[in-house]
Amino acid sequence: MASGDVSTRLLIIITIECVYGAWSNYNLNSQHVNTGNIQAPARFGPKKPLPLRQEPSVALRLKSQSKQTLEAPLAWRFPVMSEAKPEAKFEQWEPVPAESVTAQCGESGVLVEVRQDLLGNSQPIQSADLTLGGCAATGVDSQLIIYESDLQSCGSQVMMTEDSLIYTFTLIYEPSALGNTPILKTNAAMVDIQCHYTRKHNVSSSDLKPIWTPYTSTKVAEEQFYFTIRLMTDDWHSERPSNQYFLGNIINIEAAIMQYNHMPLRVFVDHCVATLEPDMNAEPRYSFIQNLGCLVDAKLTGSSSRFLPRSEDNKLQIQLEAFRFQQQSSDSTYIICHLRAEPASSFAVSSGNHKACSFINGWRSADGDDQVCRCCETSCSIRKARGLTTVDPVWEGDTMLGPIEIKT
Repeated sequence: MASGDVSTRLLIIITIECVYGAWSNYNLNSQHVNTGNIQAPARFGPKKPLPLRQEPSVALRLKSQSKQTLEAPLAWRFPVMSEAKPEAKFEQWEPVPAESVTAQCGESGVLVEVRQDLLGNSQPIQSADLTLGGCAATGVDSQLIIYESDLQSCGSQVMMTEDSLIYTFTLIYEPSALGNTPILKTNAAMVDIQCHYTRKHNVSSSDLKPIWTPYTSTKVAEEQFYFTIRLMTDDWHSERPSNQYFLGNIINIEAAIMQYNHMPLRVFVDHCVATLEPDMNAEPRYSFIQNLGCLVDAKLTGSSSRFLPRSEDNKLQIQLEAFRFQQQSSDSTYIICHLRAEPASSFAVSSGNHKACSFINGWRSADGDDQVCRCCETSCSIRKARGLTTVDPVWEGDTMLGPIEIKT
């Protein structure tokens, strides 16, 4: 074959291959052929198909951009501060008859001797409050009140039986208000005395037992602001489970301010009143803490009421002798106190503004400095120090305990 013919034939073959390659590329692009099925030339080795990038749908994009909301309300709350309450060791006290009256019956009269501690509560009575059937005492000394009467005098009553004559006398105790206060710390009592006379023998006297008349109510303790006031057991370890007392009992009261995570605070009881209603302005009322912390009950009535020595800054312990109001039918007694607390660090210098004073052979402070109690005999008022640019914060409020149930 001639060289010209060979050249012409090669040119035709090359032209055909170029045209065929161009037409193949155009056909692939126009028909969007899946490039994953196109195999690379063997000289480059096998290749993994490239994944196609897929655009998210409109609904998916809107969902991802929608506002997020809470499916349930938050369950978190501020922590509640609580104090562990140990089991209270408490035993309800019951009164027993006082063996404080003796009698000697004669042929024509009776001699009655009554101990000054008639009710067995270690508190002497006023002789003017005790009569034998309306007759006053014929003699009084430091230990005894003495009555003498004819058999037919002093309200005696006679009863005849088959074997004897019985003359009955009645000792009547009607307590009067203590000092200039409207309160009583003992209840009325009556003691029957009988003289038995036989028709053939001498006389004799019977056993004597006082007659006690009970009365009752109930108790509620409330917390206002951060302050609390509550009844406590005899050992002060826990809240008292019963609100019942008897006249002459000691009522343990704890006034406190809750500390939480606050700075250390010292609490004071500025004044307290006892009323028949849950209203500190009700009448009658008895103010037993006055003058910014002076407990005057012992001074006015001769009781053993007092503040105990302070053991913790945020607590103050009060012992109050149980009482009732004179000539009142209501048995309920409410105690309403005004409490005040200030930072414990501010008491480097003693002051009559901050005190808890009791009358025990003179005024005594629960915090140890008796000098702060001097104004209890006059008038104590809040005085602010001069020249101070800062004032310590003060927390104060009224809190109530009651009604308290008193029995005789």
